[in-house]
Amino acid sequence: MTQSNLAPRDEVRGAAPGTVPAQLGPLDSAGKPRYSLSPLLGTLPLANLALYLVWMGVGSFLIPMQVTAIKGHPDPDALKNAVAVGAALAAIGNPIFGQISDRTRSRFGRRVPWIVICSLLGAGALMWQANAKSIGTLAITWGCVQFILNGFQAALTAVMPDRVPPAKYGIFSGLVGLGIPLGIVVSAYTIGGIDLHKLGIDKVVGGFDGKFQGENGYYLIAGILVACVLVFCLVTPDKPSVDMPVERFDFGKFLSNFWLNPRKHPDFAWAFLSRFGVVAGYFVVLTYNMYILMEYVKIKPQDTPAIMGFLMVINAIATVIASIVVGRLVDRFGVIKPFVLGSGILAGLSLFIPMIWASVNGMTAFNVVNGFAFGMYMAVDMALITKVLPRGEDAGKDMGLINIANAAPQIAAPFIASSIVETWGYHALFPIAAVISLVGSVLVVFVKTVR
Repeated sequence: MTQSNLAPRDEVRGAAPGTVPAQLGPLDSAGKPRYSLSPLLGTLPLANLALYLVWMGVGSFLIPMQVTAIKGHPDPDALKNAVAVGAALAAIGNPIFGQISDRTRSRFGRRVPWIVICSLLGAGALMWQANAKSIGTLAITWGCVQFILNGFQAALTAVMPDRVPPAKYGIFSGLVGLGIPLGIVVSAYTIGGIDLHKLGIDKVVGGFDGKFQGENGYYLIAGILVACVLVFCLVTPDKPSVDMPVERFDFGKFLSNFWLNPRKHPDFAWAFLSRFGVVAGYFVVLTYNMYILMEYVKIKPQDTPAIMGFLMVINAIATVIASIVVGRLVDRFGVIKPFVLGSGILAGLSLFIPMIWASVNGMTAFNVVNGFAFGMYMAVDMALITKVLPRGEDAGKDMGLINIANAAPQIAAPFIASSIVETWGYHALFPIAAVISLVGSVLVVFVKTVR
């Protein structure tokens, strides 16, 4: 972003200097919330559940299964090629749709139109992907899904800075973070099933005899996505944005807005790099989670989905517990950075468990500790990011930029993981991922305006 485009946080393009249009921000001129927060406590996690059901259900279960079916065996290199294109398009889609939603003026608000449009198009792309019969087609269709649904994600992540007062950032950050574990639980139950043998119960719950381990899984996720979005938009609609001022569109400025000068906004830059590191460490392992169980832990392919479902649910439960507890602690004590740093250290330590304990028990212990660490991070991630946004009226674009720190590691992770596996084997994934996560969490120390 160039100097000519910069304005203080409390100024808006088209408004008199020092004034804030009534339509902008979560508080009115009297300092009271403009939006009812109670319904949002339910609908925001629901909408994030729909999004992460796609990322986790498709990314962790359906794509590895589809790659294995197409190639006839687990193929890390083919999996890398199938997911990398999608991650690249995700990195592009998030800031593009974020900036477009910032400029949207309608009686339905700035975000809701794009949440609805992208969810419908994304559902259609998922149904297209369900019928992919080659790695090339799978890469293209997953790329379309990622690009479109990152438009959904860019608009959805801007809801928090749009509607939530700063005093409630901790609890809402924790609720947003619930989308990941809830997405994990639903996808594990419906697609893989959950093996309860480790709990002393000789039973696999869910799974539905593999009914959703293919095309039906895509159709189910597409339907849930649309249903959750409709609930979100009907129960917690946005406020009209037709009276909000907006600059005349200038393509040069539109492109320049994708650059945020780190010298002028160092805290935003450090928060970006910190998220990049933490997410990269996470995805280096997550990308090959199913193959780790088959090739490293030596679980039979037919048993892998249910065992993976159990492990993912264990991870999700630990994430939920940490997210709720830490979210409340953030609001109570007003500190964020210690939890980011602590989560990175704990995540790094957890990654050494499967390296020295290559068994289902070891993976169970890993998922408990790693899930708790990730829950700590998700409880404060959105609060940290929201506090370092340069300008409120650009929340969609800026959240889109920061979300590149989610997408870009997914581009790099398959190539990093594939190279590690080919050179040193699966056991080397864990210490390398630990170092990456730890470095990412340490970078938050350089954020100066957040405690």
